[in-house]
Amino acid sequence: QVALVESGGGLVQAGGSLSLSCAASGRTFSSRSMGWFRQAPGKEREFVATISWGAASTLYADSVKGRFTISRDNAKNTVYLQMNSLKPEDTAVYYCAAGRSYGRMVLTTNSDITYWGQGTQVTVSS
Repeated sequence: QVALVESGGGLVQAGGSLSLSCAASGRTFSSRSMGWFRQAPGKEREFVATISWGAASTLYADSVKGRFTISRDNAKNTVYLQMNSLKPEDTAVYYCAAGRSYGRMVLTTNSDITYWGQGTQVTVSS
């Protein structure tokens, strides 16, 4: 079992930056690809970014490409999401996600996910 705990959400003005962190429990973090998803009010959860378990591969949604950066520190069991040039449409609950141990290299759909965090609210004001 893996527990994921997100932190770093909050309220920011458009054009600002936020950094999210997700700390994972257990000893299998380094073997799991990780991802960030988000869900805005009234909308379905959507893919934001993913990083492979060896950190060699990253993938971003078109809507955040060039503005968001995903990274991981396997020594700290933590994955990060640096969000720059934030827009009001980035407002959502952001979820950290973990894939199966030595599973898919990238996580882009709900079916790729084995564990979810509880979510952290990001609000971008105009």
